[in-house]
Amino acid sequence: MKRLKIEISVPESHAEAVIEALHAAGAGRVGEYARCSSVWKVTGNWQALPGSRPYDGEVGVVQHSEECRIESVCELDRAAAVQQAVREAHPYEEAVIHFLPLYEP
Repeated sequence: MKRLKIEISVPESHAEAVIEALHAAGAGRVGEYARCSSVWKVTGNWQALPGSRPYDGEVGVVQHSEECRIESVCELDRAAAVQQAVREAHPYEEAVIHFLPLYEP
């Protein structure tokens, strides 16, 4: 089965909820281990455009905020469920969730 690496940036206040959601949806399994993930602090940068409703910051102003970057893995057939679960737990209007293919010969 093809596996994907997952990358998510989220405010620290919501990191545990997002981790729980992605694991509940089937992410984080590596061999005989479950709930595998890595988390570290990053600085997110964005500018909310007119018509947006930013969780953090103001429309038209460049925002720099501390966030947590969460990385995990999932099987390709779980990606849609993981994406939906993370979007429901994530506070941002436009949560960015990256799915990257893994090279596994």
